[in-house]
Amino acid sequence: MQNDPPAPVPASPAQPVYAPGQIGLDQSKVQNYLRQRRAEQSIPLAVLAGVVAALVGAILWGVVSDATGYQIGWMAVGVGFLVGYSVQFLGKGIDPPFRYIGAICALAGCVLGNFFAVIGDVAQQYHVSPLTVLGRIPFNVAADLMTKTFQPMDLLFYAIAVYEGYRFALKRLTQAELSGLQ
Repeated sequence: MQNDPPAPVPASPAQPVYAPGQIGLDQSKVQNYLRQRRAEQSIPLAVLAGVVAALVGAILWGVVSDATGYQIGWMAVGVGFLVGYSVQFLGKGIDPPFRYIGAICALAGCVLGNFFAVIGDVAQQYHVSPLTVLGRIPFNVAADLMTKTFQPMDLLFYAIAVYEGYRFALKRLTQAELSGLQ
């Protein structure tokens, strides 16, 4: 019918969650609101949140792997989720650079988590603490251990983690927020 309002446009990474000509939305209010939200964004806080979340996730990965005796690839999914939401929470970003921060930090957290799992395994084999191994292992030996323990399935889990870090890093505009602009 001619009088039906247009259907809402689904959001994509580069699009806002509203349709530009959507009935009932005052575009000047929307633009002012977006300007306000952009002023609240903080790339330094997003980076800090991403790095801390990646480190916490990696440590948890190492502890769980050490406790179970298995290197659990699904831990990467948790790292990606933790990083993405941490970047979103502190960074308050609505623009694409926050997604890249989430993705990069998630990948770093996964590599570090695998590294901590390997360190824990070496520590168990030699009956020393993981901190002792971490303080004494030369870089070339660590790189060699990482290469030898790497499995193709790790790529799948890394990819999922990177996707989650990317996807969850943005603070989305909700329908409730848009309704308040009418």
